[in-house]
Amino acid sequence: MGLALIVHGGAGDIPLERYAAARAGCQAAAVVGWRVLVAGGSALDAVQAAIMALEDNPSYNAGTGAVLTEDGHAQLDAGLMDGAALDVGAVTGVERVKNPIALARAVLASPHVLLAGPGAELFAQRAGIALCAPEALVTPAQRARWRRGYQAGDDVNVESAPERLVAVTDTHEPPPASRNGALPGAPADLVHLDGDQHGTVGAVAVDAHGHVAAGASTGGIAAKHPGRVGDTPLVGAGFYADDELGGVSSTGHGEDFIRLLLAHRAAASLATGHSAQAAASAAIRLLGERAGGHGGLILLDRAGRVGYARNTPAMAHAFIVEGMGTPFDGV
Repeated sequence: MGLALIVHGGAGDIPLERYAAARAGCQAAAVVGWRVLVAGGSALDAVQAAIMALEDNPSYNAGTGAVLTEDGHAQLDAGLMDGAALDVGAVTGVERVKNPIALARAVLASPHVLLAGPGAELFAQRAGIALCAPEALVTPAQRARWRRGYQAGDDVNVESAPERLVAVTDTHEPPPASRNGALPGAPADLVHLDGDQHGTVGAVAVDAHGHVAAGASTGGIAAKHPGRVGDTPLVGAGFYADDELGGVSSTGHGEDFIRLLLAHRAAASLATGHSAQAAASAAIRLLGERAGGHGGLILLDRAGRVGYARNTPAMAHAFIVEGMGTPFDGV
């Protein structure tokens, strides 16, 4: 058993020239979370810190820079689970909280499990979490895309375009090089380019006490119906953690993850003797075969062993375990 942390920046179709940006953002978030762990912090602290780093990076569809609803708002969801006590905190449809994962952490410490919309924002105020103006979450690039109408090829994932499924991929090999070796584009550019917005971010960690935590955060689907809720804030679908099993964070077309309770299925399969990698691969295989769904997930078993898989062309991720000098990152 040892320290471990893995993060993802969403599953989908990432242009080759954006690989560097996708990898860099995930690596930076992994470093943030890892520093918490090596300083003796809890798995919950590390997961929250890593996800906040991704929420603050406008390249990803979470927190600042999230895609907008059909009526032009950033509506954010997040969820977090403590594998020691099985405590859960989640929020959905918040529009005035810069880091919804921090609000989910406050909910986790309360008698509640899931709070929505204005009620969640009222809870944030009572918990001492400052509210921001809704427009503070909206980048100029996202506002411009919304005004003209989200389109395929717009560096966002639009609901109307077809998703490109691939065979389940679980390789730990580095991704191919960029077409031209160019440096990543401007920080405000999203890394994804595919049929549905899969820019959910997430993290899983195991700390020095063997405790496991997992979480996820998202802005949902571009031009989504106001109030639409995907898998991200739903325990067992978008995230799951249990010290006796491990932890999972999901990314993909949320409705299918909800139908299958896929995060819980992946974690539960660890109890049947599956390795971390086998559990991740089996879950994504089931997603495609049983529900025709698309996406990916990251997983750590209770000993901190890594697993991840996707059936989309790419999934930005990074991980670091005890004994590694720097995080491995890939797409």
